[in-house]
Order: sequence, then structure tokens, then C-alpha cells
Amino acid sequence: MAYDPLYLAYLVYFNRDRDYFECHEVLEELWLAKQRDPLYKALLQVAVGLYHCRNNNMRGATIMLSGAAAKLEEYSAVTLGINLAKLVVEVKDYVRRMESCEQQPFSYYDLTIEIIDQGLADEVNSAAEVITPNNPQRRGPQRPTSSHRK
Repeated sequence: MAYDPLYLAYLVYFNRDRDYFECHEVLEELWLAKQRDPLYKALLQVAVGLYHCRNNNMRGATIMLSGAAAKLEEYSAVTLGINLAKLVVEVKDYVRRMESCEQQPFSYYDLTIEIIDQGLADEVNSAAEVITPNNPQRRGPQRPTSSHRK
């Protein structure tokens, strides 16, 4: 099975670069192309939740990750070549830790999406060879530069 290049880019940015903003950018494009498929939206929300958590927006992170887990658990354990069941467990655990961070301090950590399908793993590795990491990572949308005439 050949996977969409935007999905491959998402996995590269998620697992290799931990660039959750860029994950959002590429997967939103795919989500729109797939008629707003809820599966892609939920995967997108995992990245957005981690982005918010990394930036100390625990409320936003909790909302995104809780919604993602609820939607993702509706799908098969292995979906789109990844271990979706494991991701759901890890996302739910993340939410539990964030919700109890006042009683027990919570330190941010990254998640890794486990790739089950060897064909997907091969495609992700090939995509990773041509995807340049954003260094530094973008912190938000960037306005196009415009030229000002005097």
C-alpha cells in the first residue's frame, strides 16, 4: 500500500523531529483533502495537544488530547499502518497526568507513534531522507513577507 506523502511527512515530523506545529500543517492539508476525515483530525489533535503542552498551555493540551483519544479509540488497533491502540493508551495516560499535575508535578515528554506496517516504515524512512527538519521549529503561523513601497 502506498501512503499519502502528507501522512508520511506527519510521521517524520512527529517521530523524528518532534515538530508538532509542522505535523499540524501537513496533516491539516491531508484532512481537508480527505473531506475532513475524523481519523486524520484526531491524529492532528494529538500533535496539537503535544504542541500546547510543550508551550505550557495545559488546558488546550487536555482538550486536544482528550478529544483525540475519544475519537481514535473508535478505530481498529492497527490503522493506517500504526499501532493506534498503543497511541490511544499513551494519550489517555498523558491526559490523566496533566489533569493531576496540581497534586503530582507533570513533566512534558514526547510520544512516539509506533509504525507496524513495514511498508509504511520503509516509506517514512525514504521520506525522511528528503524532509529537512525545521531548525528552529516554527512557533506559529508566519505571515508572508511583503514589500513596502515608498
